[in-house]
Amino acid sequence: MRRLRRTGRKRPADTLLAAVTATGLALTASGCVTVHGERELIPATNRTEAAQALKDFTEAFNKADKAYDPTLDAGRVTGPLGEINQAGLRSRQVTSPGGNKDHQPLELTDARYVIPRKAGWPRWFVADTDSNRDEDQGPGDNRWVLVFVRAAAAQPWQVAYLSILTPDEIPAFRTEAGYAVPVAADAKDLAVAPAALGERYVSFLKDGQQGPFAAGPHTTEWRAERKKAASRPGLATQYVDQPENRGDFAPLGLATEDGGALVFFATRYFERQTAAPGYRPKVGADVKALMTGQLKNTVTKRWVSSQAVLVKPAGTAADGVVVVGRLQGVTAAEGS
Repeated sequence: MRRLRRTGRKRPADTLLAAVTATGLALTASGCVTVHGERELIPATNRTEAAQALKDFTEAFNKADKAYDPTLDAGRVTGPLGEINQAGLRSRQVTSPGGNKDHQPLELTDARYVIPRKAGWPRWFVADTDSNRDEDQGPGDNRWVLVFVRAAAAQPWQVAYLSILTPDEIPAFRTEAGYAVPVAADAKDLAVAPAALGERYVSFLKDGQQGPFAAGPHTTEWRAERKKAASRPGLATQYVDQPENRGDFAPLGLATEDGGALVFFATRYFERQTAAPGYRPKVGADVKALMTGQLKNTVTKRWVSSQAVLVKPAGTAADGVVVVGRLQGVTAAEGS
C-alpha cells in the first residue's frame, strides 16, 4: 500500500491514552494461581509490547512499500486495512515491477496508547501517532490512529483499522482502574449499537434517510457525489453496499467520557460502471492491474471502506452518529 485513499475533507487523527498489561489471576482454594483470561478483565497489552507492535508494523510496512511486495507486511495487517493494503501492493507490483522508486519511509512518532481491559479473545488496543506522511505538516497536523488486534497470545499484533483524524476529532476516553473501557457490540446505551452501524450506514447510503447520521463529507456529501456520478452522459454508475462484521472486520469501540463511544467499523461496496454502446469505461492502471475478465463496456470495482465514528448516548434524537473518518480502497475489479 503506497498511498491510502483518505476521503472527505483533509483531516487527521485522534489522541489516545496509555496502558499497562497484567494477567487476570485468581487464587484457588488450594492456594495455586490460575489464569482465567476467559472470565477476568485483563489489559490487552502493556506499553512496552504496544510500542514493539507499532515498531514491527512500521518496519514491515516500509519493507513492503519499498519493494511493492505484499508478502512483506501480510503478517502485520488484517481486516479492512489488510485488504486495502494487500490489494494496493499487488496492483503496484504490476504497474511498477521494479519497486517503489519514490519510497519515503513511514515514521510514526509521539505514540499514545489506549489500552482497554476485556475478558477473553480477541484483544485489541489503539495507537494514536504522528505521521510524516501528513498532508498538513506542523503543529496540530493529522495523526494516524491504528487499531491493533490479535486472536490469541501466539499470534502477532496486526493492524485492522487505520483512521487519519485531527486532534479535535479524538474524544476523551472513559477509564476504569486506569484502562480504557471497550463497548459491547450490542451495547444498548448508545444511539446505535456498534454491531448495527454497518447495516444502518448501508441503509442510509441506499435510501438517503439520514436517521442517526449527521450531515457531512462521509454521509450527505458522499451520497451527493454518488448521485452526480450516476448521471454522467454516456456512463451509468451503480452502487451496492454491504455491511461487514465478520472476524477481523468486527466493529471495535471505546467508551468516551460523555457517555458515547468512538467506534471503528467496516463496509464493502461494489461500483459498477457501464458505458454507452460502442464505448468503454476509463480504467486507471492501478485498477486494471487488479482486474479479471475482459473489459468491453462494463467494469465492476469492489471496494473496502472503514469508518471511524463518534456515537452519542442512547436517546439522542438526531445526529447520533458523526462519521469523522473514512478510508477506502479498491480490492478487486472485473471487466465485462
